[in-house]
Amino acid sequence: MKVAFVGKGGSGKTTLAALFARHLATQGRPVLAIDADINQHLAVALGGSVGATTTPLGENLPMIKDYLRGDNPRIGSAAEMVKTTPPGAGSRLLRVVEDNPVYSACVRTVGGVRLAVTGEFTAEDLGVACYHSKVGAVELLLNHMVDGSGEYVVVDMTAGADSFASGLFTRFDRTFLVCEPTVRSVGVYRQYAGYARDYGVALSVVGNKVEDATDVEFLREHAGTDLLTWVSRSTYVRRAERGTVGPLNELESVNRAAVGQLTEAVDRGVQDWTAFTRWAHEFHRRNAAAWANDRAGADLTTQIDPDFQMGPQVLTVPATVTA
Repeated sequence: MKVAFVGKGGSGKTTLAALFARHLATQGRPVLAIDADINQHLAVALGGSVGATTTPLGENLPMIKDYLRGDNPRIGSAAEMVKTTPPGAGSRLLRVVEDNPVYSACVRTVGGVRLAVTGEFTAEDLGVACYHSKVGAVELLLNHMVDGSGEYVVVDMTAGADSFASGLFTRFDRTFLVCEPTVRSVGVYRQYAGYARDYGVALSVVGNKVEDATDVEFLREHAGTDLLTWVSRSTYVRRAERGTVGPLNELESVNRAAVGQLTEAVDRGVQDWTAFTRWAHEFHRRNAAAWANDRAGADLTTQIDPDFQMGPQVLTVPATVTA
């Protein structure tokens, strides 16, 4: 199941994404975490040291494209692939856990969790590139990811409604919007929910930094039935934010229970591979018309394989085999 954490900047989405990913990993569940936020803090939230490096996905984008292209006859070269290029017959697909060149180059284990990162802005990016050029690598990976029940891809997304700058927001089976009990934070919720409504996004609100019953009532008043659960002010989290990430069993029991509710909500979900494929094709058409055709000098809508639908049925090799 693909899971996104979104919300207002500073709402605590990175913290909750890290807690959720660690909770899954401690239960022995297959999980891959991806930091797709412009502020790359997920590694530290998982317990990694400040300054430790992971090779960003963007630095290996040509290799990633070439690997995923496989021998798909609709894609003439890796250079013709863009962030929205969908898989088709002959494409290489990814499992959450397997041996492949992409994971070998870009995934390391931090705090017991396998992690990939988009990477930060470089000096060369300043003034000439937007962050979505980096997040495009994540979209390409998720387009080619065949994950099943009991497997998890956890993505810490960009703040606010930035996700809607691409079709990335349609790649998830469950989206958790982290919301503080403040007017500004619920404003982000309303904006996100409004944009997502027409796309069948499974959206749940997770309250954060809740201090008392009035905070819960405020969130319930504004989020209604979208409010799934809430996390209280936490001394454990406060210590973690100062650099001491303790064992997860030290997290307050009420907050551990809330993280468990997130897992239950994800596990209750149903993967709609038909919708996943349909939106992949739709956003590829939109991007082709808006900019990609001009950049490639070709009609990239021909990359769409109308007879190919993503889902477990397209897997032809065991997950442990390197293609």
